[in-house]
Amino acid sequence: MTEEELKEEVIGALKKVYDPEIPVDVYELGLIYDIKVFPVNNIYILMTLTSPSCPSAEQIPVEIEQKVREIDGVSDVSVELTFDPPYSQDMMSEVAKLELGFM
Repeated sequence: MTEEELKEEVIGALKKVYDPEIPVDVYELGLIYDIKVFPVNNIYILMTLTSPSCPSAEQIPVEIEQKVREIDGVSDVSVELTFDPPYSQDMMSEVAKLELGFM
């Protein structure tokens, strides 16, 4: 599997993780800032949450790590949380905005 194909698999896994309070996946919500594939299929994900006081702050990164680890060929997964830049609704995809009635 190429690096690009693996990245697509990671995005597919991310689209199975939902913020429990919002019926949209973390990828479409714009919570994922960066995905890097390093040699030997080590995956690095930089993400944020809708707010620093998000009740799912501990659950979502763990679920992301679990889903990405399930991908065939992934060696290791590192999920880093950041609040810089702060999350805003502008980061949502059009799919998410439609789903939530913002468009």
